[in-house]
Amino acid sequence: MNGVKIGIFDSGVGGLTVMHEALKLMPNEDYVFYADTRHVPYGEKSKDEVRQYVIEAADYLAAQNIKALVIACNTATSIAVTDLRQRYDFPVIGIEPAVKPAVQNSIIKHKKVLVLATRLTLNEEKFHNLVKSIDTEDIVESVPMPGLVQLAEERKFGDEDVLPYLEQALGDLDLRQYGTVVLGCTHFPYFRSNLCRFFPEEVDIIDGSNGTARHLQHVLEERGQIGDGTGQMNFVKSGVTAESPEEMMDYQHLMGLLS
Repeated sequence: MNGVKIGIFDSGVGGLTVMHEALKLMPNEDYVFYADTRHVPYGEKSKDEVRQYVIEAADYLAAQNIKALVIACNTATSIAVTDLRQRYDFPVIGIEPAVKPAVQNSIIKHKKVLVLATRLTLNEEKFHNLVKSIDTEDIVESVPMPGLVQLAEERKFGDEDVLPYLEQALGDLDLRQYGTVVLGCTHFPYFRSNLCRFFPEEVDIIDGSNGTARHLQHVLEERGQIGDGTGQMNFVKSGVTAESPEEMMDYQHLMGLLS
């Protein structure tokens, strides 16, 4: 029997940024979103820990009659996407930092690219191979930003909380040398407006959420499994269904911040 839902997984609430894009493209689908809030953040943990957490979450979603799984977490994708594709017979869609469009954009500007992500994503061979295959001009730099994950999980999006952290993490850089900033963690689009105020106006800020949602749409269209839902959304926190009105309002509020 074919699955009827789309499963979307993240270490926390960052993956809602991908689900937001998926809903815009495919409103007639049913979604189940899994936030592994018990183990967030992933970016400072060991690879073995992250792989185990991801497999546990994916097994839970696989039991929910899903037709595709989106790993809406750059760290989880870099660690476990190959294992998951071998484990299941439904499509597994990963996400990776949008380095390719950033490099193309910044070469035109004669500027550098700055990738912001978790430490584990930036340390992984998958990321280094991605950069190596694209960055022929040696213009890509990166900075780990674990504090943004924590701020998102604590629902702290105001300039009074975010800008001091940005100054601490990026204040030593000459921001004028960058043409494009890549948000290499799905938590980071929540801070797009803060980053726009922090970086010079001419710096473009991009992420991979829309590209991932479009890839998902393309895969489902190829398989003839598109548009067979009602727009229903279910939310799960580390294996426990979010049922209280407060939890539902929290998720809806977070998605509203992305509109």
